[in-house]
Amino acid sequence: MGLLTILILIPLAGAALLHFIKDAKAAKIFTLAVSLVAFTVSLLLYFRFDANIGGFQLTEKLSWVSTQTISLSYFIGVDGMSMLLVLLTTFLMVIALIGTWNSQSKNIPGLMALLLLLEAGMLGVFCSLDLFLFYIFWELILIPMYFIIGIWGGERRVYAAVKFFIYTLAGSLFMLVAIIWLGLQAAKLTGIFTTDFTALQAISAQLPMDVQNYLFWAFAVSFAIKVPLFPLHTWLPDAHVEAPTVGSVILAGVLLKMGTYGLIRFNLGLFPQASISNASILSIFAVIGIIYGALVAMVQTDIKKLIAYSSVTHMGFIVLGIFSMTREGLQGAVIQMVNHGLSTGMLFMMFGMMYERKHTRDIAQYGGLAKITPHFAVFFAIAMLSSVGLPGLNGFVGEYLTLMGAFQSPVLHSWIYAIISSAGVILAAVYLLWMYQRFMMGPVTHEENRHIKDLSKREIAALVPLVIFMVWIGIQPMNFMKISEKGMNALSNSLLGVQPEKSNEYQIVNPSMKIK
Repeated sequence: MGLLTILILIPLAGAALLHFIKDAKAAKIFTLAVSLVAFTVSLLLYFRFDANIGGFQLTEKLSWVSTQTISLSYFIGVDGMSMLLVLLTTFLMVIALIGTWNSQSKNIPGLMALLLLLEAGMLGVFCSLDLFLFYIFWELILIPMYFIIGIWGGERRVYAAVKFFIYTLAGSLFMLVAIIWLGLQAAKLTGIFTTDFTALQAISAQLPMDVQNYLFWAFAVSFAIKVPLFPLHTWLPDAHVEAPTVGSVILAGVLLKMGTYGLIRFNLGLFPQASISNASILSIFAVIGIIYGALVAMVQTDIKKLIAYSSVTHMGFIVLGIFSMTREGLQGAVIQMVNHGLSTGMLFMMFGMMYERKHTRDIAQYGGLAKITPHFAVFFAIAMLSSVGLPGLNGFVGEYLTLMGAFQSPVLHSWIYAIISSAGVILAAVYLLWMYQRFMMGPVTHEENRHIKDLSKREIAALVPLVIFMVWIGIQPMNFMKISEKGMNALSNSLLGVQPEKSNEYQIVNPSMKIK
């Protein structure tokens, strides 16, 4: 049993043990302790991970179903991209628990158990190298998130939970069919049904182009729903608005990244030719999502819904970077997954803190809070500016690289994608700054707001680590980007047909793809 397996088992065991803990405070302390242990183990994994080596590391493989015709295995491992997402998952779980410590009072042991089960599922998704195992973890996440929204959510929680469940489950069925089809194709070629990702990479490259396209879209639809990519995004605002604060933080911070992770790992990894053929289509939807999300966010009066639509915009940038298929675009997409998890997770958590005090999501019920809660105003401004993409903070790095990748992409054949998408940056400044002005600035328009308390020491303790990473990534992004650099460069080289040894200029292998 290696560290990766131990990491996945820690929250699973914690969720099981919570069955025996009935006291609410004890359940929260125990869950925080389990999450801290998981975060510590993820740090040990990071220190064992060698960023100078490409490919998967820290792999563990155990035969699961082994006959003369079937070979399924428990196969896990990490590369640079999944290493970053594993760290993000364990870090945000600790922060979310501390930041939302007093946000719920109903059936705390049950909520804590579901959060730990959710953490185990997310870690399993990012570590799985067998498609069947990946699908199991992917579906496992549905259960805790459904109950977190449906039991601890707002007034329309059941509607939001059912909508989330149906959307995700329906999309997952396409992926399940594609996984089975790939396994059967492997059986035809090798005589053994297998869902081993590394084995299927060689097999999928031999498939006819029309078959690759069908399989590509089967995976893409499932992942696009999770992103969510326009027009499959309609479940997201309802889920965010109705979910409890801790659910919104984890949903925005980690769960959405499962979709973009899947697009890179499986769509680009298994179907490179189909990815190139369909890059323009998905990039068009990404650009529409960037502009649409920003325009809809501008007219929101509900703060949680505004932040939710901002996620549609930011995730659109990530998808655009992915399907630029350039080194810059892919690296920008990966670092922007981390950035979005930090900035949007912090926005949701901070509004949750204010909601505990005021119990309304209507922006008009606030105003002038900067005079009453100055510490809250400063931290909220940092999160907002990070989401805007202010230079010096983390959001700028990811958006700049994704736009650069789209601008010079030989697959998209036009810089128009980058030009239109850049308007999303301007619109983000409009709706986020306007939201901040109405929320925090100006006179105090409601006398009851004068009694709102500023941030507590516990809340500040939860926010400070997020701010540290926002500034750190903004000033020294290579400290984080070097973790995934080898893997993303190798993927871009394999997709675009360039020689990795050329450092300052791409060497053209396919004359139709001119890369500067």
